[in-house]
Amino acid sequence: MAKKMKVFQYVTRLALAGLFCFCTIQSAHAARRTVSSIIIDAKTGDVISASNADERRYPASLTKLMTLYITFNALDKGLIKMEDELPVSRTAANRSPSKLGVRAGEKIKVRDAIMALIIKSANDCATVLAEGLGYSEENFAKTMTEVAKELGMKNTTFKNASGLPNRQQKTTARDMAILGAAIYHHFPQYYDLFSAKKFTYKGKTIYTHNHILKTFDGADGMKTGFTNAAGYNIITSAERDGHRVIAVTMGHNTIKERDTKVANMMNKGLTKLALADNIETPSLYASKVENSPSVEETRTAEQAEENKWGVQVGAFSNYAKARNYALHIRQQINYAAARQAQIDIEPAQKGAAIVYRSKLVGMEKNEADNTCNRLKKSNKSCIVVAVTQNQQFAMADKK
Repeated sequence: MAKKMKVFQYVTRLALAGLFCFCTIQSAHAARRTVSSIIIDAKTGDVISASNADERRYPASLTKLMTLYITFNALDKGLIKMEDELPVSRTAANRSPSKLGVRAGEKIKVRDAIMALIIKSANDCATVLAEGLGYSEENFAKTMTEVAKELGMKNTTFKNASGLPNRQQKTTARDMAILGAAIYHHFPQYYDLFSAKKFTYKGKTIYTHNHILKTFDGADGMKTGFTNAAGYNIITSAERDGHRVIAVTMGHNTIKERDTKVANMMNKGLTKLALADNIETPSLYASKVENSPSVEETRTAEQAEENKWGVQVGAFSNYAKARNYALHIRQQINYAAARQAQIDIEPAQKGAAIVYRSKLVGMEKNEADNTCNRLKKSNKSCIVVAVTQNQQFAMADKK
């Protein structure tokens, strides 16, 4: 008995020593952890401030924004509807928390799954949406990465739909800002969902994890995230006096530290934009979209010699048509500068709708002029446009 007690005491001391070492290592890791932050003007994409914005790190549940982006796109195309019921697989039901608690064999409405992602950060519902759109989650993650590249998120790789730990799943604060801006501009009809502070499912009211919605005047979304490896992350947006900012900060040790940081960022960003009201800046949106230039547009373009140039070849009701047409034009035109141009799909407001400007960009002024002239000779409409270098979330090329 005494021998057993000695063995027990030894094992206990060993376990406590191991726990002490683990905690020391974790504390040291937390102390060394760097923070990545960026804040942009949501209207123009201008970077207001940034720190370590291109450092690759784990997104945690910020990943769910890409799952939602693809879901919104499917809704926009009519592939699914909000009231459609999606089956819950055993894989989805077995996802680790945070989760809504759906059971294998059940069905859940698309709307409820979306709200569970936004409010509850439900990992099980992220898998439900991925599988409900016709994928395995592994293949869905590949699509997520492809879409990220299309949006210009050059340093992002997704491996699942939820943000559960995976060493290869990484992003940057800058890429997350691009994604936040893309959701805001491409799917305004769904953006208000991010401002919800609660939702009810099966009679139970579930409240948001995003305390900034309650504490920051003008905040209206978007997503928080946490894993041990990632730290506390957030991407959020706020609007005041006609100005909107999108802020991302990642890698914090506590929720309080993260929320204080992002609130300070947004206060400074909104104040800076308010002070700069008298300075004209380029806008992502235009009041109208035409396939032929107005006199004013032509004059503005001619005065912007310091900018890169491009050719707008059309405007379409959805992103896919705009990108496919630009790819087709680039493939067909017999001119080296145009064949080497990048594809840029720019969303623009037209009344209550969003249209997508289809462009070939990255040319010099004379190359853009020659490209447009060649297209006109082929009875294709076009307009030469100046492309500002600070446009952060233009859609990137995808061959």
